[in-house]
This record gives sequence, C-alpha cells and structure tokens, in this order.
Amino acid sequence: MSDEELAKDLGLIPAMTIGIGTMIGAGIFVLPGEAAQGTGPIVVISFLVGGLIAMVNALSVSELGTAMPKAGGAYYYVNRALGPLFGSISGLGDWLGLAFASAFYTIGFGRYLGELVELPSILFLSNVQVGAIVAGAVFVGVNYIGAKETGGVQTIIVSILLAILGIFTIAGWFAFDWGTVSGSGGYTPFGTAELLPATGLVFVSFLGYAKIATVGEEMKNPGRNLPIAIVGSVAIVTVLYGILVTIMLGVVPWPDLDLEAPVAQATEVAFPGNYAGAAAVIMALGALLATASSANASILASARINFAMGRDKIVNDWLNEIHPRFATPYRSIIVTGGLILVFVILMGGDVKVLAEAASVLHLIVYALMNAALIVFRETEHPDYDPDFTVPLYPIVPILGFVLSLGLIYFMDTTSQILAVVFIVGAVLWYVLYARYRTPIQGVLGEYVRDRSEEMPDIAVSAAEAASPDATAPYNVMVPVSNPRTEDELVALGCTMANQKGGVVHAVHVVQVPDQTSLDYVADQIERIDDESDQLFENARAVAAEYDVDIETHTVVSHRSLEEVVDSAERLNADTVVMGWSPSRPWTSGRTGGALDELTTNLPCDFLVFKDRGFDPSRVLVPTAGGPDSDLSAEAAKALRDVHGADVSILHVVDEDTDRAKGTAFLGTWADDHGLGNATLLVETDGNVEGAIERAANDHTMVVLGATRKGLLSRLVGGSLVFDVVDEVDCSVLLAERPAKRSLRERLFGRPGVEASTETEEGEPKMESGT
Repeated sequence: MSDEELAKDLGLIPAMTIGIGTMIGAGIFVLPGEAAQGTGPIVVISFLVGGLIAMVNALSVSELGTAMPKAGGAYYYVNRALGPLFGSISGLGDWLGLAFASAFYTIGFGRYLGELVELPSILFLSNVQVGAIVAGAVFVGVNYIGAKETGGVQTIIVSILLAILGIFTIAGWFAFDWGTVSGSGGYTPFGTAELLPATGLVFVSFLGYAKIATVGEEMKNPGRNLPIAIVGSVAIVTVLYGILVTIMLGVVPWPDLDLEAPVAQATEVAFPGNYAGAAAVIMALGALLATASSANASILASARINFAMGRDKIVNDWLNEIHPRFATPYRSIIVTGGLILVFVILMGGDVKVLAEAASVLHLIVYALMNAALIVFRETEHPDYDPDFTVPLYPIVPILGFVLSLGLIYFMDTTSQILAVVFIVGAVLWYVLYARYRTPIQGVLGEYVRDRSEEMPDIAVSAAEAASPDATAPYNVMVPVSNPRTEDELVALGCTMANQKGGVVHAVHVVQVPDQTSLDYVADQIERIDDESDQLFENARAVAAEYDVDIETHTVVSHRSLEEVVDSAERLNADTVVMGWSPSRPWTSGRTGGALDELTTNLPCDFLVFKDRGFDPSRVLVPTAGGPDSDLSAEAAKALRDVHGADVSILHVVDEDTDRAKGTAFLGTWADDHGLGNATLLVETDGNVEGAIERAANDHTMVVLGATRKGLLSRLVGGSLVFDVVDEVDCSVLLAERPAKRSLRERLFGRPGVEASTETEEGEPKMESGT
C-alpha cells in the first residue's frame, strides 16, 4: 500500500480555535440546564473543578506533544510508552469517546436548529435527531475536504461565537441578581455531594484541548505553538464558563433553566423587551455555530486518532489511505462519521448518556497519558526530548492520573459500567487482533525486560505477557527515483528481503528546492502521484518475481538525503539499498554527494550499488574482518542463496611467508559467516587495491565493506573504496554497518586504520573493511 505524510499547514490560531471551538459549544449551550437541575447553583463550581482537572492534564499533554508532535495525540504517547495493550485502550477510548462527543454536539445542534426552523420527524427519529444527522453529514464532508479548510472554518466560527457571547455577557450583567442565584434553597440545595458527579457530567466540555495534540503532526512550529494553544485554550474556556454560567443562573432561577436551550432562554430574559426576540434568535444562531465547531473539531481529531492506530496496525491499516486530492485520511473520516450517525440514531434521545460516555472514556485516556509521561521521564528514553516540561514533576502527572480516575468514582453507575465494559473490550481486541499484527514495543515493556534480573518476577512476567506476538518484519528500504536504474536496486532489495522473509519498502523521495513551499507541492500531488505510480509499478513487478511483499511510500521534502535517513528510521528499516552517483561523492550534488555525512550516523545497514549491470553469477568478497565485512558476507550469502552465485573470498597479506596464516584466517572467517563453500583467494604482494582489481576481472560483482577512514581523510586524500569502484569493470556493492564514532574519528579517521599492520588476531596489514 502507499503511505504518504500529512502536510504541516495548521498555525497557532487555527490550532487554538480547535480547542476553544470544541470546548465552548457543549459547556455553554447544551449542559447548564441538565447540570443545574441536579446540582443547583453550585454547578458553577463543577465547571471550574472540571477546568482545574483539564488544566493539570493540559500541562502533561503539552510536554508530550512537544516531545512527539505526531498524529494521534494521547494514543500515540500511551502506545509508545506503555505498549500496544494500553495503546489499544487509549486509542479506542479516545476514538470512541470523540465519536460519542460528536454525536452529543450534533444533538445539541439539532435542538437549537429546532428553535429556528420546523424540523420533520422521520420514522422513529425525532426532529432533533433528523437535524443532528444532517449536521453530522455536513461536518464529515468539511473534514473530508482537508485540515486547512477545517482550520479556516473553525477560526471564523469561534470568532463570531466569542463576539455573540461577549454581547450576552454585557447584557446579562445588567440583568444579574444574586438573589436569583441563591434562590430559596441557597447555593447547595442538594448538598455538596452533588458537586463531583456534576463535574463528571460537564467534563465533556473540556475535551477540546487534548485534540490540539492529535493534530500536532500538522502544526507549524509545534514546539512553541502546541503548549500555547493547549494551555491557553483551557484557561480561556474555564474563565468563560465561570462567567457565563454564573450570569445564566443570575438571570434565570436554576430550577427554571431550560433543559434543551438554556442560553436562548437566558438571552430572552436578559435583553430589553423590544430586543429579546431578535437577541434570542442571534443566540440560537450562535449556539448552532458553537455546537457545529465542537462537532467539526472532534471529527477532525478523531479521524486522525484512527489514522494513527491504523499506521501502528492496532486497527486495519486500510484506514491509512490518504486522499489523492485533499491529502486527508478520508477512510478514517468516513468510518468515524458512520459511528457518529449510529450513536445519534440509537442514543440521540438522551443527551446525558452521550455526554457521560464521552467523559468517562476520555478520563481513562488522560490517566494513561499521565502514566506515559512518567514512563518516558523515568526511563530516560533517548528519543524523548520535549521543548516544554511540566512544572513540579512528578507531582503534576501523578495528580493528573489520580484526579482523572478519581472523577470516574463519582460518576453514576451506568458510566462506571461503561468504563469497565470498554476496558475489557479493548483488552480483548488487543489479545485477539492487534497483538498478532502490531510490531510496536512499548518503552516500559522494553525497560522491564532489559532489567529482568533486577525487576520483580511478577513485573517481568506481566511485561512479557503484554508484549505483541507480531515480530517486526525484516524491512529493506529502497529509495527509487530513476526508472532506468530502479529495477536493479529493487532486485537487490528483494534479494536481501527474500532470504530473511522480509518486506521491501520502495520510497519515492520527491526533492523540491528550498524556494518552493510544501503547500505549493501539495497542489501538485496528482502529478507527483502519477510519477510515483510509474516507479512503483515497476517495483511491484520486480518484487512479484522474487515473491516478496512490497509497500510503497511517497515523501516530498527539501532534503532528499536527510529524508532517506529519516524514512529509514520511520520505517524501522534494517537495510537501505541505494544507488551510487557516477561522480565522486564529494564533487557530486547527487545521491553520493552527502554520502559521507550520512555514514557518520547511520540508522541501519546501508548497501550502495554502483550499477554496471545486475549480474550476481560470480561474486568477489575482499575482507580483513570487521563489522562492514560481516555485512558484505550477509549480502554475498543472500546473492548465493537466491541467485546461486559462486562466491570467492579474497584476503591480502604482505609476504608470501604469511600465506598460511592468511589462508587460515580466511577459512575461519568463511565458516563463521556461512560461506564455507566459497573459493578462497590469498594474495601476497600487500597491494590490496591491485589485488581486488585483478580478481574482479574474473567476477561479475564485487561486494566491499566500507572503509573506516574518516570524513576529512576521504575528502583530502581519497579512499581505497572509491578507487576500486572507479577502476573495476563490474558492478560494486558497498556495504556499511552502523558504528559509533567520536568526533575525532569522524574528522580524521580511526587511529591506525590503513597504517596498521595487523588485525586483533595478528593478521596481516589491510585497510579495515576490505
């Protein structure tokens, strides 16, 4: 299948409006009546407590989001930190929770739409449900078009909404009466025990901030914009809730507050008689915008969670498909939209059920997310480097964990049963489906297993039991760009994959100049796809000949070589097979131009092919030992096993008297590397380069381990490897295995290499790796 990247086109304001727009709709326009009827005036405190819990969690989301701005938000953090078992709970909880919330918002939209126009009832569906279904279909369509359009719509909606609520606040302030707030029963007519259950109900109002993190992969400058958008949106909305709900209760006595359209009712009372009707209509229009923005943003976020789970194979990666024109995960959006409509149809008659279902699922996710932050910090994971860190660590994430789970304790029994049923269902989903498909290993599981002797047995057993059964396949990545040479590269990649039962990833890296924006390139995606399709068609044909699975990926970047390394890391590649530029690496602007820089910090094995025809019938492997020669042997063994190649191994010594020692070394080395049936060649003139050139005349391919000589030495003085590549007539395959090198070694080479006379075993002089 084809895998493409999400474009980074969301700025700070659109991101913040995703959070504000999601939160402000339900809290103000739908829930005050429902919550006040069971709590009394103290419901204002419920909103503020909900905001406090949200703020604690927002700090953790900000740290995690700046460390890993990836699609999926909380799901991604939990999956990477705690492993795919908890990742399944988090991802499914976040996804279904947002679908419940979206259904809740569309019901709210249907209620206010019914205040303005006559809606029909159809079959068993009420007029409110009919309005909600129409709204849901429109919102899904907007998200289908693209994130950029969605962000623009969200900004307009939230701007108009804040203006309307500002006018209501001013008018309500002049009609406000504290006597109306306290009423005859005081501020706590049902007692303070109802405070936290009401908080559980209204917590659905605070879901928007975490959704900003789910689109972090599409944000510009996420290190700065993500925490500002998350913390800022929670602070703004919490203050607004406190002010607006207080004014509503000071205008209309809480026992009389309308259950379906409380804000429209309060507006009619607050405004002078001549303007009351018009103001109520405007407020109803504002309510439509608010509930629309909530639903719109929730669908935007939920589709990306689904996308992220598909990418990790927690759910079927069929959902990963990116729309060729709109660059959105359109299949995820359609599936999410279908769930929303089902919830509206089946549960749309009781908005309280939808709200509490969304709240309880998200509280579970937030608790796991705080645990994920602690795991990343305590294990000192090397890839965890946040731009923003929570203050007072570890108090803040522990507080977020306790408060999130603690609030579930105060929710009604139905919500608690739903939480248990959901967790059991998610665990079963992982055990029966995802465990056999996802290759993701959590940081916590790896940390415990790596210290199995120090950890309690029960912890080690739990980590092993929760580990996925699906082992990561042997991944071979082949960058393709030239139809004339890609067949040979893909054939080499298939040769390596075939021997190890692996998968070939053909990656088309489309490089564009720095002056060309990626937004412009996004408009050319159809042309790029056509070019990729042609390359991938050839690659698939070659892979079919080898009976090897192949996946294809198109990546647009300003830095093609850096993107090759990034893609190798992202795809968890074991080996990269790439082509060799005709020119010397340091004089070429093509693939070979930055090869030295790449090889200082390789993420995996690299095989670089100088193509003079792909003929693996007679393969020559010069060696003096070392990790790069180990890789040469693996490549030669694959060529022998897959193509029946005759393999010769060459070793060079200085004197004829060293022949016996050289032969002994070569025989041992061949046996150790599974090449015991190879032809052994020992040259005694000490001229490594000349020996390789002479032997190459009788072979069709030379497989060379890369030199360990440093970058500066290569640039100034040349390298044996490059000279051999130029002098021989057959194809050359350069093999280089990752190795840690100091800065000095990178600049000047390893001390003694090429000047030393013996290997560790006392073997004769030879450049390491050849």
